[in-house]
Amino acid sequence: MPFKKREKGELQNCQEYRRLRSTTLEYIPGWNMFYSFRFLFLSIITCFYVLGPSCSQLQYPCKPPYDKYQFCDTSHPIKTRAKSLISLLTLDEKIQQLSDNATQISRLGIPAYEWWSESLHGIATNGPGISFNGTIQSATGFPQVILTAAAFNRTLWREIAKAVAVEARAMYNLGQAGLTFFAPNINIFRDPRWGRGQETPGEDPMVTSAYAIEYVRGFQGQNQRGSKHPYRERRFLNDDDQRSGSLMLSACCKHYTAYDLEKWGGHTRYDFDAKVTNQDMEDTYQPPFKSCIVQGRASCLMCSYNRVNGIPACADRDLLHKARNDWGFKGYITSDCDAVATIFENNNFTKTKEEAVAVALKAGTDINCGTYMLRHMKSAIDQGKVLEEDIDRALFNLFSVLLQLGLFDGNPARRQFGNLGSQNVCSSEHKTLALEAAMQGIVLLKNNQKFLPWNKNDVSSVAIIGPMANTTNIGGDYTGFSCNPESILQGLKNYVKDTFYAAGCQDVPCNSTAGIPEALSIAKEAEYVIVVAGLDLSQETEDLDRYSLLLPGHQMALIRAVASVSKKPVVLVLTGGGPVDVSFAEGDQQIASIIWIGYPGETGGKALSQILFGEYNPGGRLPMTWYPESFTSIPMTDMSMRADPSRGYPGRTYRFYTGERVYGFGHGLSYTNFNYKILSAPERLSLSGQVKGKSRRYILQGGGNGLDYVHVDDVAYCDSLRFYMQISIINNGDIDGSQVVLLFSQVPKSFTGAPEKQIVGFDRVHALAYRSVETSILVDPCEHLSIVNEQGRKILPLGDHTLMVEDLKHTLSIEA
Repeated sequence: MPFKKREKGELQNCQEYRRLRSTTLEYIPGWNMFYSFRFLFLSIITCFYVLGPSCSQLQYPCKPPYDKYQFCDTSHPIKTRAKSLISLLTLDEKIQQLSDNATQISRLGIPAYEWWSESLHGIATNGPGISFNGTIQSATGFPQVILTAAAFNRTLWREIAKAVAVEARAMYNLGQAGLTFFAPNINIFRDPRWGRGQETPGEDPMVTSAYAIEYVRGFQGQNQRGSKHPYRERRFLNDDDQRSGSLMLSACCKHYTAYDLEKWGGHTRYDFDAKVTNQDMEDTYQPPFKSCIVQGRASCLMCSYNRVNGIPACADRDLLHKARNDWGFKGYITSDCDAVATIFENNNFTKTKEEAVAVALKAGTDINCGTYMLRHMKSAIDQGKVLEEDIDRALFNLFSVLLQLGLFDGNPARRQFGNLGSQNVCSSEHKTLALEAAMQGIVLLKNNQKFLPWNKNDVSSVAIIGPMANTTNIGGDYTGFSCNPESILQGLKNYVKDTFYAAGCQDVPCNSTAGIPEALSIAKEAEYVIVVAGLDLSQETEDLDRYSLLLPGHQMALIRAVASVSKKPVVLVLTGGGPVDVSFAEGDQQIASIIWIGYPGETGGKALSQILFGEYNPGGRLPMTWYPESFTSIPMTDMSMRADPSRGYPGRTYRFYTGERVYGFGHGLSYTNFNYKILSAPERLSLSGQVKGKSRRYILQGGGNGLDYVHVDDVAYCDSLRFYMQISIINNGDIDGSQVVLLFSQVPKSFTGAPEKQIVGFDRVHALAYRSVETSILVDPCEHLSIVNEQGRKILPLGDHTLMVEDLKHTLSIEA
């Protein structure tokens, strides 16, 4: 069979690489025929030992007679066992472990292992470590992350992660998945055009950090000892925390760091150089990764394709060592797939392939998702660019995580999670949770004169229009095979017998108006009309950014035409993860209600119907700013967060953006009305006796030097400054409902470059009709009321801070 030659750099697309891995008879640049057949052999071995639906039962290390090795002895510490295993390997065997497709070591009874599985919002097909062609042929499809984030519910986030973990471990037990998963995506949704913004929790670093912590803790199944408050920084992990079987699964926080561009303006994610200031790095891009490691205790960190200030992330020693040395990271670092290759092939950062694998390994990249290290490490050693001890260091990190996962503890059926199986996948509990997540996240953007909800007993007929209305493919990217996916049309038919459908557009790009007459025909006849418009993966996805924020093709014309002929005002339902400029619909009285459903997953049809007919009161809030089309004049490549009027730059995200908005961060309506009352909060905090170092000297010198802040590092006891803000939420309507409480802060006006406002905390509460409920939000001044200066250091401004919840304001004075 002939081999297809591939052009330089073509391998780097993650999806292309995945396809290549499943199509084994391919020629890969730089490999001779021997290595191509070796690749085929490794793929067969992986199928046989790890994936196989019709292959073997699950294979695992430390079966008799190999259980006599020290690395199989659970009485020894993880550190001892990992070093023991490394000491038994030959150099060639060590190198063969540096790919995500780790080769079997038959003489030690260790089967092949595939590190790359995906679980962003359910078990996905993207990674080669997953197979749905076996006992388990589907898994629960939860809403895409951006919609789940809109629920602003930490408990929900963790429960979803737990449910996905149960299904993942069940699939592992049946030989259909690995134990190491590349999720969550915690990059900041910096630009509304980013094709993968849908995978993230949004644009705010505090909210993204909170999501990262909940996902990792829920997914890894760790017992969290220590602080009662979930976001108080824990001590760094030590060897005592690394116990055999202490991890249910491994979560991987990606993509480290400042990664938020796919393909735009001649730049691709493989060669883009993100120019980031120290201030923006510490203030925006890094906090989610720090939280993921320090508080979430993630066991994996993925370095990204892009360069950061000239250096490829996977080759940046300072960047990777910051995670280990400053944040106490104890897990393994993987490259994105195939980010080690891009160091040489796309970024031209090194002169040779050997230098590329050497610089990545020495910088701290432990494993190459891909094949570059596998192919070029031996020659790098021969050339003296890599020492065997460099490989041993990487293997120690890799094996330590596998040991914590219990991979070397013998038969997994006899271990803690050995009873999980097909009965735990697509369970009624998980499908109910998926429905709850979709309903909690869906955002009511507009509802003129309380047009919604409808009473299903009063609705005689409904016309539903739009290509996304009649598809079950509404999960977004990184989706698997869902249990019982239901379209929006199917969900609506369960409520209204006379439901009529017309596509209006042939597909989401909507490049033809040929379908509009049919849509107008049913719109004229039906009592109520719903138009489903927006985005799908043809518009935004991995390796695809948008250039416009307007609705694709003729969608706007379709909506306007339908609204002009319908008997009553229409309901506009918007799909997609990225913001769209629907200013025309917001101002059109013939469009009474607008609902954003994102990518709601397998239960999206039912969730939307329950909201339309008032069985669920919407309470979601937007986790990102919706910008007007004029924002597209701003280069996507500009990484600056803060506004710069001198060059007409409006800034980014609600924290710094100074331009007009279609909808703001946190926007979301309800079918009822809520009022707020601040029950208790201090009016003054004193730092007297708490300030040390240079900040103390500056304070003693007085205000003549213009210094009106202290460095957070110089505050001796931040814990003693924490307080709870007590808030009462009153439901003034006749409908029960959930309300997302968002607490923001503003620093004193004198601080140039400070955020317009920033979120301090949030909670989701449920209030019965005409009743009130109370909540407490912890305020940590050192964390929530501080800002980052131009040098990248946290400072705590002195003076009057403003705390805001809805239209209420409370002044808090911080004095030295």
